[in-house]
Amino acid sequence: MDRNFRLKGSTNFKRVRQQGTATAHPLFVLIVNPNSTGRVRVGVAAGRSIGNAVQRNRAKRRLRASIQPFLEQIRDGYDLVILARKPILQAKFVQITKAMAKILIEQQLIEDVQYESKTTAS
Repeated sequence: MDRNFRLKGSTNFKRVRQQGTATAHPLFVLIVNPNSTGRVRVGVAAGRSIGNAVQRNRAKRRLRASIQPFLEQIRDGYDLVILARKPILQAKFVQITKAMAKILIEQQLIEDVQYESKTTAS
């Protein structure tokens, strides 16, 4: 993920988690909060319940890769925090990407039409 899209700092994570709107999926939780920067920033986290450091890092890499195709389509002015859940380690990457698209559409961050064009190109 490009560094321009990264959400950094524990204070930013804490603000999004406290003030944002959460949408849960069995693989991850997406928390969305408007920001004043006028651009999209994404932060990814995996707690110790996911597993050891290797498993947590793998979960975070998979989440970053799954949101990558949608970054240009997401409406500007939002901070997103994605929290990994344990089943993400066994899920296929296609499942994670489809779940990410579904949640982004539910939160009205991307349009359904744009997602459809992505899936037909693959």
